[in-house]
Amino acid sequence: MYNLKIRNGKIIDFEKETQTICNIAVKNGKIVCIGQCSEDAEKEIDAKGNIVSPGFIDIHMHEETIGNTIDGDDYDIANKMLSMGVTTCVSGNCGNNRQSIYEFFEFVDRKGAPVNYLSFIGHNYLRNVIGVERYTSATKEEILKMGNLASDAIEKGAIGISFGLEYSPGIKYSEVIDLCNSIKDKDILLSAHYRKDAKYGIDSIKELINISMETGLPMQISHLGSCTAYGMMKESLRVIEEAVKSGVDISADCYPYDAFSTYIGSSVFDDGCFNLWNKSFDSILLTEEPYKGVRCDKDTFYKVRKEYPNMLAVAFVMNEEEVIEALKSPYVMVASDGLYNRGQGHPRGAGTFPRILGKYVRELNALSLTDALKKMTIIPAKRLGLNNKGQIKEGYDADLVIFNPDKIIDTASFDKPTEKSEGISYVIIDGKIALEDNKIENGRLGKIIRKNELSRGGKLYD
Repeated sequence: MYNLKIRNGKIIDFEKETQTICNIAVKNGKIVCIGQCSEDAEKEIDAKGNIVSPGFIDIHMHEETIGNTIDGDDYDIANKMLSMGVTTCVSGNCGNNRQSIYEFFEFVDRKGAPVNYLSFIGHNYLRNVIGVERYTSATKEEILKMGNLASDAIEKGAIGISFGLEYSPGIKYSEVIDLCNSIKDKDILLSAHYRKDAKYGIDSIKELINISMETGLPMQISHLGSCTAYGMMKESLRVIEEAVKSGVDISADCYPYDAFSTYIGSSVFDDGCFNLWNKSFDSILLTEEPYKGVRCDKDTFYKVRKEYPNMLAVAFVMNEEEVIEALKSPYVMVASDGLYNRGQGHPRGAGTFPRILGKYVRELNALSLTDALKKMTIIPAKRLGLNNKGQIKEGYDADLVIFNPDKIIDTASFDKPTEKSEGISYVIIDGKIALEDNKIENGRLGKIIRKNELSRGGKLYD
């Protein structure tokens, strides 16, 4: 007997780009039958002709601060991830871990989580651990210490190193290279928040390409839209394409919004930023009390920078048409960059994936449904080495999303950044129902996926 059978689901074959109505049967957390699947099941779901997709994989998000939430749960963002169809996500991005990776792993191992987690170890986090200031360059001795800490984290399950070059302007190119070269395990993935955006964006991307070339390690460029969606996107995509064609193992991710978000006290908002973006103070929206919903003027901006440096701010500075251009590129996958403080922040943490399917696929016809789903499933799965996820095939993990392609849409806004999306009827993790009709039924099905469980054979783009 099957544990679960999904009847009348529409399956998209990513290779043939065809759609088929059929049944899917699940047993012991695996897909065991696609077709008639005539055997009985303990639980049946009628998909009613809606899309049955592999669970969405978010290759770039920022994990919770465990136990420090406002909704009575231990998790402040994973529940939002689950509600928008994400079943697996990657934390520790932009050089930062919000807490000790060991504590985070141990907590999820012990209690489970709403989604599956992989994690980078963040370079900037390591700098903080050993006491290197963000405007200061690390010494050889300090780099060696960071290398030992990073190697230990990778040995215990981190999938690689993430960098936040813009967040620590003191980081030299040589520091990145020396740190990578000091890592004992070379089968790792690098991820990087570039050094500077807008007119500096092309040079910043070239720097990341050079890091990949010099270290021989694959590189994931974080949130490409916020790097070059200022009039430079065509050029940045051309540079990436040329690098890929020359053999560099590099790709990027992007979220579907024309505004980025980060801490107001970070170096992103250092003097000169508004000239760089050709914007004024009122392009900055504050997201937390006592300034929630306030657009900055000069006095408010500097006051909040000084008194509330850890407040998340939203910067409306990018061009949406260039964000769309990035998302259409074969070298760019979908990711949320989701981050919340006490339930406040940018709506991308609750709306990214339904927004792609609702606005960019259905309403704007900027992407085909098949291409969009590939950028959310099979492409990030291959990038990460998740060889049993990202496709609907027999033997693959039963992480699935059932959604109505005519109704799916995000509802999270900059006023209400955690609102649940519409059009998703079921989210299934490990063959069990995690979410049904927008209600979380089991929020502890997720687990930590460690590096030794991955298999990254070959380059993403052949």
